[in-house]
Amino acid sequence: MAVFTPVSDDDARALLRSYTLGEFVSLRGIAAGIENTNFFLTTTTGEYVLTIFEVLTAEQLPFYIELMHHLAKNGVPVPFPQTRQDGTRLSTLHDKPAAIVSRLAGGYEPEPTAAHCALAGQTLAHAHLAGKNFEIVQPNLRGLPWWEQTAPVVLPFLTPALQALLTSALTEQRTLALTSPWINLPRGPAHCDLFRDNVLFAGTHESPQMGGLIDFYFAGCDSWLFDVAVSVNDWCITRPEGQFVPALADAWLDAYAKVRPFTEGERQAWPAMLRGAALRFWLSRLYDFHLPRPAQTLKPHDPTHFERVLIARTSGSIPALPKEI
Repeated sequence: MAVFTPVSDDDARALLRSYTLGEFVSLRGIAAGIENTNFFLTTTTGEYVLTIFEVLTAEQLPFYIELMHHLAKNGVPVPFPQTRQDGTRLSTLHDKPAAIVSRLAGGYEPEPTAAHCALAGQTLAHAHLAGKNFEIVQPNLRGLPWWEQTAPVVLPFLTPALQALLTSALTEQRTLALTSPWINLPRGPAHCDLFRDNVLFAGTHESPQMGGLIDFYFAGCDSWLFDVAVSVNDWCITRPEGQFVPALADAWLDAYAKVRPFTEGERQAWPAMLRGAALRFWLSRLYDFHLPRPAQTLKPHDPTHFERVLIARTSGSIPALPKEI
């Protein structure tokens, strides 16, 4: 179980004294997650999630917490950070930063249908538009500078053929990042990690309802197209090969475009952006696999998955972005 910092019932009771969330009822650890310690927290006023941040510092957290607060206040279904009696939204527990957020309904869908994809695409587009007037600016900390720092570290673990693939993909992204069309892509706060396990659905498999977007702790200001590419590279593919399932991709992209139409510049950048999104997660999985943190208790994700996705985006067919009507 991904609970790195134990929390007792008495710890939770003491923490709740800083909030107006009612009396403590129960606390249960959540198995999912590799970066933070999470608990389901029940009080007499409702269901919440208590997160203890194991990597991010108190100085880094305001962007993520305030972004979720901003989106929730603007009607986007995301965890709503709870405000303490002193007006702040960050606490300290066992000398680590902590926060309490609302618990969303539903669970994640491991085998999404076109209906799930459409709901995810639509909701992400609403989140992008709602974030346009968010005032805190923080770059995507796993963006191009991080790729350039990480690539030399993982290259020695790869075969010559895979070294060539990684180097070529990174060179493409480095070159494009300096061009005017790339710089001028629509951008703003982005989730940057909207895999299928970071979206909750209520309802049934046949008739899903949006529960909400979760786990914003890789978010940052980036091109919105990158956010879309990260998502469809996970939601709309056959896992063994990494190839797109056209019906899923079309549903995801059409639903997004009905809320926020894609620009011509985004349509031109789309193939390369898909490769960049695959490269980002190939790099992070290579790093976690070959250089795991000493205290890491969970098995790292298989890096060969995104190796296959990157190869598929280099040589396979991709869905076109819908044109504005």
